Amino acid sequence: MEYVIEMLNIRKEFPGIVANDNITIQVRKGEIHALLGENGAGKSTLMNVLFGLYQPEKGEIKVKGEKVNITNPNIANELGIGMVHQHFMLVEPFTVTQNIILGSEPKSKTGKIDIKKAEKEIQALSDRYGLKVDPSAKISDISVGMQQRVEILKTLYRGAEVLIFDEPTAVLTPQEINELMDIMRSLIKEGKSIILITHKLKEIMEVSDRCTVIRKGKGIGTVNISETNVHELASLMVGRDVSFEIEKQPAEPKEVVLDIKDLHVKDARKVDLVKGLNLEVKAGEIVGIAGIDGNGQSELIEAITGLRKSGSGTIKLNNKDITNLNPRKVTESGVGHIPQDRHKFGLVLDYTIGENMVLQTYYQSPYSKGSILNHKEIYKKATELIEEYDVRTPSEFTKARALSGGNQQKAIIGREVDRSPDLLIAAQPTRGLDVGAIEFIHKKLVEERDKGRAVLLISFELDEILDVSDRIAVMFDGKIVANLKPEETNEQELGLLMAGSQAKRAGDSE
Repeated sequence: MEYVIEMLNIRKEFPGIVANDNITIQVRKGEIHALLGENGAGKSTLMNVLFGLYQPEKGEIKVKGEKVNITNPNIANELGIGMVHQHFMLVEPFTVTQNIILGSEPKSKTGKIDIKKAEKEIQALSDRYGLKVDPSAKISDISVGMQQRVEILKTLYRGAEVLIFDEPTAVLTPQEINELMDIMRSLIKEGKSIILITHKLKEIMEVSDRCTVIRKGKGIGTVNISETNVHELASLMVGRDVSFEIEKQPAEPKEVVLDIKDLHVKDARKVDLVKGLNLEVKAGEIVGIAGIDGNGQSELIEAITGLRKSGSGTIKLNNKDITNLNPRKVTESGVGHIPQDRHKFGLVLDYTIGENMVLQTYYQSPYSKGSILNHKEIYKKATELIEEYDVRTPSEFTKARALSGGNQQKAIIGREVDRSPDLLIAAQPTRGLDVGAIEFIHKKLVEERDKGRAVLLISFELDEILDVSDRIAVMFDGKIVANLKPEETNEQELGLLMAGSQAKRAGDSE
């Protein structure tokens, strides 16, 4: 059997942790090979070793049967290995072509950069793989899905034969995901090989040939996709059976908790991104906001939570006006916030996990007396929440940055839910998390609803919106353009509405 890439018995250590413990992965030429594992299982670390960003303590790497020493990404590129990163590495004011040739610019006879030649080559590559990219477009003017295609072209331009995709569908719409799958298939037809890192079992089943599963840094094994199913993959990944059904009774909405009328909010560039939005969320219901990133969702959440001033309109909580109150006042009014960027808005990474658990309440009794913190009470509370929310951490004194993304998220959810807020805003609560953590978080959101809380869920995952919500509000261009019941719609209809096709059942659109 000819393998294009072999990583044999790879061991990678960081202080106090073994991220990859004797892992082997062998990729055949012309296959899509999925790499599956929980948050913190070591998937990205393993691929960073292959791409030359990390050096392993033990093990060897072979490319086409030859042993190689990949000490930096330039060597990986020379060996035909390219990586499409989860967080795009693009310069926004530059054009597509300028980004693609950066670092390997073609020169004319006079020594100047030959942009015209590069544009022609990039157009030819784009046409060959069905990428439909405009080489002269500015990055700041194109969609997220298109930016990802630029990243793919960047690797192809450098002659990549093996492409590593790291969580490629995290920020794409359903239509963009289908298009990406087609692009991957066309790459394989041209003789390329793909390693796909993803948590999404449905995508693995749809597009992959084989899948290597790793759990807690150890290799569990490699399976043929034609001989497995999502339930088996999920239990291999987390080491137990996982339920995909969200158990919940029909909602019984009561009084209006959140009432937004004719809200206008500008972004940092003073451009209106929320444009006369109306929205109600009642006690005892989960309202899911479906929309493509960049249609005003972030600005809406920031306006509700006091992180951004709104221009006009009103935000009422339990009939009390909270428009433009500061974040602490909003919190004290009864709002809990699971932010979409957990590092920027959810945690102080260099504080201990215990200190992070009381960020909203540290100035209240029993956590402080006057201006002196009561550390005994703080860490007592943290220990209770760590246990209840299954936050896997060496101790409550561990710094937040040392935890995996999934455990950081559980800590934030524990902190926010524990305060029993009247309105819980959950923005991308499961982004980048594995099926075990997702199952846990969905259960908690439903529990809050059943206690009579109002829950506002903002997610780019349409299956999450459809499964968890009691009502779906579709957001496009700063407005709610449709109000739908999950059982009366599907991913295709939502995808079209999110892309701006005319709302057939507009609720409170104007």
